[in-house]
Amino acid sequence: MTRIFIVLSGLLGFVAVALGAFGAHGLRSRLESLPDGARRLEWWNTAAHYNLTHALAIALAAWLVHRGRGVPGTIAGWSFTAGVALFSGSLYAMTLTGETKLGAITPFGGLLLLVGWAAVIVAGLRLGAGDS
Repeated sequence: MTRIFIVLSGLLGFVAVALGAFGAHGLRSRLESLPDGARRLEWWNTAAHYNLTHALAIALAAWLVHRGRGVPGTIAGWSFTAGVALFSGSLYAMTLTGETKLGAITPFGGLLLLVGWAAVIVAGLRLGAGDS
């Protein structure tokens, strides 16, 4: 599981940087001419920010699994992965299509991200005094 999470972390980090750059350099000029372009660019930037942040969080989950915190680490890793797919994915899709109904998916992704962080808390609470 450690290897899978490290690969996912790298992949999602790569995608976040690429899409963030695309938003700043390629998408901005196209969206500026639209009436809701500023709002759509804000969605894109939020998606890229959460995408990158949680790519790093998946690396943390890999470390937890490697350190013997398999169950909470695995829950964290998969929750972060699915959360990014739903949260950031829905915001990217809303930006590109303008379809705001996709925003109904976004909170489910956010909830999964919170589950991931709760699993990190559990893993931390289970660390023994000698695990520092």
